[in-house]
Amino acid sequence: MSTSLAGKNALVTGGTRGIGRAISLALAAAGANVVTNYRGDVEAAENLAVELKETGGTHHVLKADITRAEAVTELVETCRERLGSLDVVVHNAGLISHVPFGKLTDDAWSQVVDSNLTAAYRVTQQALPLLGEQASVIYVGSKVATVGVPLRAHYTAAKAGLVGLARSLAKELGPKGVRVNIVAPGIIDTSDPDRLPPQEYEAMQGRLADYKKRIPLGRLGRAEDIARAVLFLAGPDAAFITGETLNVDGGM
Repeated sequence: MSTSLAGKNALVTGGTRGIGRAISLALAAAGANVVTNYRGDVEAAENLAVELKETGGTHHVLKADITRAEAVTELVETCRERLGSLDVVVHNAGLISHVPFGKLTDDAWSQVVDSNLTAAYRVTQQALPLLGEQASVIYVGSKVATVGVPLRAHYTAAKAGLVGLARSLAKELGPKGVRVNIVAPGIIDTSDPDRLPPQEYEAMQGRLADYKKRIPLGRLGRAEDIARAVLFLAGPDAAFITGETLNVDGGM
């Protein structure tokens, strides 16, 4: 088995923090050239750019809010200019909010659905001309798509929509050699004591401790767990896998 992606070109949306950062670094460490975007955290973007440079390869980090169609166009055009083609597309970017359904506004619905689902459609569609045979498209979904979570109807609907999108595209793009899959994280601890106020970090750790009790493997997921799953689906060992959802949730 091999996770080598030497000479491959990858696009990762929302790749500068948390799960996205781990994915970007894992792809680069496996030999891929990586283009990724961020929405507003300049410090995280600059830190990632330094780490990618130290890894070697051709990498680029740019600011692009992919809830806007024109930003998606700019992002994909950057991939064309800097990489020429794409072998891996990972849609990781997405917003989440917690709102009682009765108080959910059109704007709150649109923000979450646009970032998680509509952006996936736009990125994939615009990247199509750059995808070669045996290319891999991977959506970062969520376990909530199949179980539901209170106060996140909009988020759950968007992640469930990714499942339908992936299954349809797997059949439509399969004859062209393009695979489309989903990695669905469970509860992932992406908290960072260096980036959160002490009280907020401690409160988050308290909530996560409660979640930990529900996971058979006895620990919370880490961003690197998701990155390894993405790396598998992006590589040759997953050459006959498409239209699938890989749950990475510790058996929850």
